[in-house]
Amino acid sequence: MAFASRENPDFCEENGFITEEEAPNFDYQRYFLWPIDEVCAYFKFKGLGDLESKIREHHLTADILCDITDEQLKTIGIEKLGQRLKILKMVEELHTKSLNFGIKSDLKIFNDPIHGHIELHPLCVAIIDTLQFQRLRDIKQLGACYRVFPGASHNRFEHSIGVCHLAGELVQSLRGKQPELNITKQDVLCVQIAGLCHDLGHGAFSHLFDNMFIPRVRPGLKWKHEQASVKMFDYLVEENNLIPVFSKYNLYKRDLDFIKEQIEGPRQHMQDTDWPYCGRPKVKGFLYEIVANKRNGIDVDKWDYFARDCHYLGINNNFDHARFMKFARVIEVDGHLQICSRDKEVGNLYDMFHTRGNLHRRAYQHKVCRTIELMITEAFIHANDHLPITGKSGKTMKMSETIDDMSAYTTLSDWVYHRLLWSQEPKLKVAKDILMKVEKRDLYKCVGQTQPPKDKPFDKEKVKDFERDIAQLTKDDQCGGQTTLEPEDIIVDIVSLDYGMKSKNPIDHVRFYEKNNLGIAKEIRQDQVPQMVPNQFCEQLVRVFTRRSDSEAISAAEQAFKKWCEYQNTRHKCGDSFSMDLTPIKDIQLASANDNHQPGPIKKAKMINFDNEPRQ
Repeated sequence: MAFASRENPDFCEENGFITEEEAPNFDYQRYFLWPIDEVCAYFKFKGLGDLESKIREHHLTADILCDITDEQLKTIGIEKLGQRLKILKMVEELHTKSLNFGIKSDLKIFNDPIHGHIELHPLCVAIIDTLQFQRLRDIKQLGACYRVFPGASHNRFEHSIGVCHLAGELVQSLRGKQPELNITKQDVLCVQIAGLCHDLGHGAFSHLFDNMFIPRVRPGLKWKHEQASVKMFDYLVEENNLIPVFSKYNLYKRDLDFIKEQIEGPRQHMQDTDWPYCGRPKVKGFLYEIVANKRNGIDVDKWDYFARDCHYLGINNNFDHARFMKFARVIEVDGHLQICSRDKEVGNLYDMFHTRGNLHRRAYQHKVCRTIELMITEAFIHANDHLPITGKSGKTMKMSETIDDMSAYTTLSDWVYHRLLWSQEPKLKVAKDILMKVEKRDLYKCVGQTQPPKDKPFDKEKVKDFERDIAQLTKDDQCGGQTTLEPEDIIVDIVSLDYGMKSKNPIDHVRFYEKNNLGIAKEIRQDQVPQMVPNQFCEQLVRVFTRRSDSEAISAAEQAFKKWCEYQNTRHKCGDSFSMDLTPIKDIQLASANDNHQPGPIKKAKMINFDNEPRQ
């Protein structure tokens, strides 16, 4: 590096340079954390002291300069080409110096089958190399789906790394396109860590644990895995003494709050305030839409599991997340900065939500997948009081109580299935027998399904009443009456399918900009929406299973369910029929065959009959 000296007369103080004796001791290892004053000092040291006013006016901290382009330098008023080239060269030199101090060399390369070779920050690697994170290797991403789709063997571990990668890609894309957003290196790192840790709180068999098991054994408890993810994150940081590592990269309490808010959402006591978050101010509210988007559900968590689940399930993924990133921009809408998209991308977003619905219909809520999940849930319920798990200070607790003790919860993963399967404990025999049936494919039999009218969904709280009513109908002479069933022989399973916002269209909550007007975002016009989109965004499937495997009981349950459907004014479908699309049967206009091509009468489209019953 050159300094002002007698041998180098071009370097002098009057040109904005400082002498070798006056040179500050710059921390090149952490140059991207330099505040404004240190950036100004370095510019003066490099002969660019006359640009100090520009640096302060545009708040050009070092982390913003790291990725600045020639076009952006012109935008902020640096007109001289020589100055711009010198700044760009200076930034490149700083990158090189940081390599010598091991910043870049600490990045780890992961070869992911979905996203290819990806780089992870040293702090992310430190989090990954903990017992609390490694536990995710033993939790199947799709739970019981693996027992129906043999390729679906992937785990929460690789999904979490993929979400971390995509979170970094999206926030870096926004940072590069819109430097005026002042997205810092700390912001980028916090978003990546939130993506990495968003699923730390999943229990055994993923959503089976929080959606099926916990509600049965702890009724009335409002608990979701996101809450456990935040508790597990706190436990991970404390247990592994990571606070100094966070501090090394200039992340402190406010940043930890920001990470947890991205995972769980705003704290309860702040939800009614004008700005419910404390980790980042309102001007950076768009950052909360990257990992878990509460506004419309378009987030990198979905992008990774769409791509990953489709890959391992063998189902096509029609959504292109890389294309969405190219057109994503942050625009102010109703006083809030939010991530918006180009108007022409509305079709791509409908593909995204259609992919979600398709995955739920064909895989996540597959009839046999649900059967196995119901059986595993029952086994866990029977085992809950008889499978002690050791927690903090050696205290033993029930499986359902581990969510209150992260030390015990760390030890809970899919291993519990095989612990029950091979147990010789007499108190666990009922649970073991159920899982043995799963292993031998002696599954509960689905005797049919139905769908309620879209405006009159069934109340899930009345499932026990439905089971009692169907069992009672087996004693009716019209159903044969030869074989009767009890309510405990019947399972009524109500499944909801939607685009992620129940009956709402999520696209109504997205704002779009036009090619020639990048600063204004609007709702999409109706004439810009593809015509082949749903006009209904949710539906219910009601399936009935019997725990008994003898043919007489199965026949009796099926006849009783058919009669129950008649009383409910719904249409019965046999257990092997395929459910139709979210969109109901539509009226279509058929053109007449006359020369004038006048519209013909409206007719119903002919539907394929899957269950050999006449369609009205």
